[in-house]
Amino acid sequence: MKTFLTIAFLSWIVAGAKAQNNSVMENQENEISAISTVLENYYFKGLYQGNIDLLGVIFNPGTLLFGDIKGTPYAKTLDQYLEGVKNRQSPKDSGKPFKGEILSVHVVNSIAVAEVSIQMYGIIYRDLLSFHKINGKWLIVNKMLTETN
Repeated sequence: MKTFLTIAFLSWIVAGAKAQNNSVMENQENEISAISTVLENYYFKGLYQGNIDLLGVIFNPGTLLFGDIKGTPYAKTLDQYLEGVKNRQSPKDSGKPFKGEILSVHVVNSIAVAEVSIQMYGIIYRDLLSFHKINGKWLIVNKMLTETN
């Protein structure tokens, strides 16, 4: 009888762990999907159109941007970055190819990192975007970028 109860108890624990694991995986997939939607509908579209209103929706106001362009260090505040986007010719208006591609999204609780590739102005950029889920919305809180061509 003791063996039977032990087996039943262990089976119950394993079944509960599997159900919890499925729930965690499903939630993870939902969060990755939400971040992918932000990237597709706001980040890529905002960059392509030069639309700072779209971009402003997904960046946390204190976001900092770092990286290098043609080997030169790059560091800007969000306001400086959006001002640059606003005052440059958009990729859409330039007539040059534009492509945004999500390479990976990794979520841990309320934080995430997305790696994306952006082709614009004849340059291929690699961006690492840090996200934080604030008030139920995924916002970019840091952007790091470099050229890869």
